[in-house]
Amino acid sequence: MVTYSDSGVDIDLEEVTVSKLAEILSPTLKNRDIITDSGHFAALVKMGNRAIAMSTDGVGSKILVAKMMEKYDTVGIDCIAMVVNDILCVGAEPIALVDYLAVEKPDPEIASQIAEGLAKGAELSNIAIIGGETASLPEIINDFDLAGCGIGFVDIENIITGEEIAENDVLIGIESNGIHSNGLSLARKALLEDAGFKVDDKIPGTDLIVGEELLRPTEIYVKPIVNLLKNNFNIKGLVHITGGGFTNLKRLKKDVGFEIENLPEPHEIFKLIYKQDVALDEMYRVFNMGIGFVVIVSEEESQVVLDSLSEHCNAYKIGRVNSNKGKVRLKTFENVEIEY
Repeated sequence: MVTYSDSGVDIDLEEVTVSKLAEILSPTLKNRDIITDSGHFAALVKMGNRAIAMSTDGVGSKILVAKMMEKYDTVGIDCIAMVVNDILCVGAEPIALVDYLAVEKPDPEIASQIAEGLAKGAELSNIAIIGGETASLPEIINDFDLAGCGIGFVDIENIITGEEIAENDVLIGIESNGIHSNGLSLARKALLEDAGFKVDDKIPGTDLIVGEELLRPTEIYVKPIVNLLKNNFNIKGLVHITGGGFTNLKRLKKDVGFEIENLPEPHEIFKLIYKQDVALDEMYRVFNMGIGFVVIVSEEESQVVLDSLSEHCNAYKIGRVNSNKGKVRLKTFENVEIEY
């Protein structure tokens, strides 16, 4: 079986590393009025009756696919999507972002293509890119790396922590548009290295191009989620399904479980990766598998929230909250149940 670790990414070791960083840095929280109990996807700093939400992220090894395709005008969308989608998860509306572009050697043409993607992502997110930094690091960087740090605002009383989540609440999933910007190391190893696909090959049985599907930019969920927030629905939890797949639900509340039994058919790119000897539990632990964002609401409000979301995107009731503390149980597209 091909695993994420085989591709050079050890999720368990990453968790240990993050824990070590947090252990050393957490004492700095006392320096300011930080809302520490609700930083699931974005951190919050109290500013009077409002809070600033902050998040940072990058594009990851999707950049290597961009290089293979010689196409750089979409990775900027990924950069912004990964940041603003996290900011949404605490109930904040994204406002602005600064970017960081580190290069092996400056290339004005590639930089202009990257900027086109950043501008498009900003348009889709309704945010301003208010600054950034470019660094030439020939002995550190190969080609380039792109990251961003964004902010949003939320009224203190409207912060969404997940603490109100209760048994029998409904999980509403919003479709992804493909692989987004997570798990590309595993995808590249399974498809481009082990299976020998080329980026310009078609996915067997379809007219889809492998490289185009791997490079498809991450969906931005600002419009549907901000619309929900402004309509004053009682949203109990918001989850960006990124690295870690559906285990991201565990970030919200530890004393409940999540049962997922109505996922949409996954995109062809996921099915192709799965066919390359990648285990089902690894697929759903690494990739979004067709659902890029989850909204958690009460049963009573679930239909009106679903109707609101459906005006802007494809959304479904995918499951419920249960009493299986700290567990995520889901039914895969192969009708096999797995639990994390």
